Amino acid sequence: MPVDLPVSWNEIHVLSKAVSAKLRDSGQKWDRLIAVTRGGMVPACLVARELDIRMIDTVSVKSYDHQTQSEAKVLKMPEGIGTGKNCLIVDDLSDTGNTFKALRQMLPDATYACLHVKPAGKPYADFYAVETTQDTWIYLPWEDQEFPAHIMDALGGHLK
Repeated sequence: MPVDLPVSWNEIHVLSKAVSAKLRDSGQKWDRLIAVTRGGMVPACLVARELDIRMIDTVSVKSYDHQTQSEAKVLKMPEGIGTGKNCLIVDDLSDTGNTFKALRQMLPDATYACLHVKPAGKPYADFYAVETTQDTWIYLPWEDQEFPAHIMDALGGHLK
């Protein structure tokens, strides 16, 4: 049976700081940060601020249709990034790894970071804040329109 994991805005901030600390401690430096839209945009903003990265781009990848995982399809790639050297790519989650796997084929020299990682997605993430089980469904606060009633009560009461 799947496990529900509602994540609050405050937890997103805490997890973003946690992954930023790991990135900082690695000693690596990045010239630019690339947010994976849409889920990676908020974490990317927070990580960029923590690491003082001012060059921020987006890569648009579709890997979910509502709550159903599908094959990752890159819809938009930033120009002029070559193999991704000195680029930090940030997403909210590496579930099956499909998004990072697709991006690694195009940007093999980039560094990949996310807030949550599941076992199937772990090999594709260089850095992450927290690991969950594969059967965990993570409810992120910017997805409130899709929350079931019990998650809406837990996280989205301010939206009613």
